[in-house]
Amino acid sequence: MAVGKYERELRGILSGDEEVIEGATKTCSESELEGYQAIYDIPFLVVRAGGSLGIDLIALRGEISFPIEVKSSKKTVLYFRDESRLSEQAEWMKEVCLDSNVLPIYAYRLKSQRGDKWRVYTMDVDGMEKKHKVLQRKIPYLQTTVHGNYKLEWDKGMPLNELLSYLKHLIR
Repeated sequence: MAVGKYERELRGILSGDEEVIEGATKTCSESELEGYQAIYDIPFLVVRAGGSLGIDLIALRGEISFPIEVKSSKKTVLYFRDESRLSEQAEWMKEVCLDSNVLPIYAYRLKSQRGDKWRVYTMDVDGMEKKHKVLQRKIPYLQTTVHGNYKLEWDKGMPLNELLSYLKHLIR
């Protein structure tokens, strides 16, 4: 996974970097493009998180903040069982987010996809407050297999353009 490239892309999108957004939306429909352009009104401060603890980026804006773990693949389903480290990271992230009352976000970038290439997910973390709780109800959860392993199904995630559009209305 060449995640570093996609971390930078997502960081640029969430920060409202016009050049990055233009590059990421070349094959998007008009409605998808409108969703991405919503970030111009509500850009986040996005910083890269050091280390490999399971958090790649941290996005901050007013009352809304979330740690983000970025994944990418050519496959439409990414099974965490393929790397036990991924399951450990997910459990750690869930625990840390519970303790700090922030909403965990997984961002999945499907390679060689046309249109909106990004999907977002969250986790079932108890005790979310205010706007985080509203967001948690809107964003699909990471899926689990019959054996209890996490998986990301690209088709079941929320398109990033929809999240950005929704955030514009939530934050205002």
